[in-house]
Amino acid sequence: MGDFFATGLGTAVLIAAQSLLIIAFVMISLLFLVYGDRKIWAAVQMRRGPNVVGPFGLLQSVADALKYVVKEIVVPAGADRPVFFLAPMLSFVLAVLAWAVIPFNDGWVLANINVAILFVFAVSSLEVYGVIMGGWASNSKYPFLGSLRSAAQMISYEVSLGLIIIGIIISTGSMNFSAIVAAQDGDYGLLNWYWLPHFPMVFLFFISALAETNRPPFDLPEAESELVAGFMVEYSSTPYLLFMAGEYIAIFLMCALMSLLFFGGWLSPIPGLPDGALWMVGKMAFFFFMFAMVKAIVPRYRYDQLMRIGWKVFLPMSLGWVVIVAFLAKFEVFGGFWARWTTGG
Repeated sequence: MGDFFATGLGTAVLIAAQSLLIIAFVMISLLFLVYGDRKIWAAVQMRRGPNVVGPFGLLQSVADALKYVVKEIVVPAGADRPVFFLAPMLSFVLAVLAWAVIPFNDGWVLANINVAILFVFAVSSLEVYGVIMGGWASNSKYPFLGSLRSAAQMISYEVSLGLIIIGIIISTGSMNFSAIVAAQDGDYGLLNWYWLPHFPMVFLFFISALAETNRPPFDLPEAESELVAGFMVEYSSTPYLLFMAGEYIAIFLMCALMSLLFFGGWLSPIPGLPDGALWMVGKMAFFFFMFAMVKAIVPRYRYDQLMRIGWKVFLPMSLGWVVIVAFLAKFEVFGGFWARWTTGG
């Protein structure tokens, strides 16, 4: 068997199996994410939430998915049919593709490349094309306006996300996620993680991730009172399901990035406890809980407020932080507190 996996065919089979394993994890997690999102929102509003289909309503997400699959696909009369169907598939595939470089444990990664951060940014930047294509192909002014809003919003907050991550790269000296986690390893547990030296940027990254993934209070592209459902207004059945699945997968990806960049990934928060993938998954679940709580308790922003925060507040702050971190890392202030390439990475 070992000789088979050393051949080209064996390598292809191994990569395909690993890819299917990642897709299975993401898709199964997606069902529980939707369920958890609805349960958390219901609890805040003192409602029960899903509680009928399956024990405790656990199969409600499965029932909803089946409903979308079996419903008729309605296409507007004047729509550009090839682009209309390509848009949701593009959004879904790109959202899944980014998980190829996300490590869940030491060595548990499909592609352990040295430019993993660039890969994630390249893939996530392309997701805006699915939104624009969906709005344009629908041949209606409402989805088109929604797609323009979403494109402007995603591009605006990608800038601040990128600058925040540059600070992490400066501290680590690497764009590899495994090296970033290794640089956070130490004798003091969670006090060694990057949330402490990069403390101000944790909040900026979280808020920018909300805007990047169109989550409340920044869900302006889907504001029902203004644009009826944004770029997805003409979609139904499976294409709509692909758009929503891609959105939730992107949210879960942001939870994984927060875990890896600021909170030690698979590292244990308490010295002496073993590290492992369970820590990584637990941290991702916690950050999704925070995403869900923000959705439940924070009112929606106006679009002009959203764009002003992105360009006039977050951009100068994140750019200034890059300069500060570069200075602190260059002169190894506090014994290299911001220059982890000397101790790890």
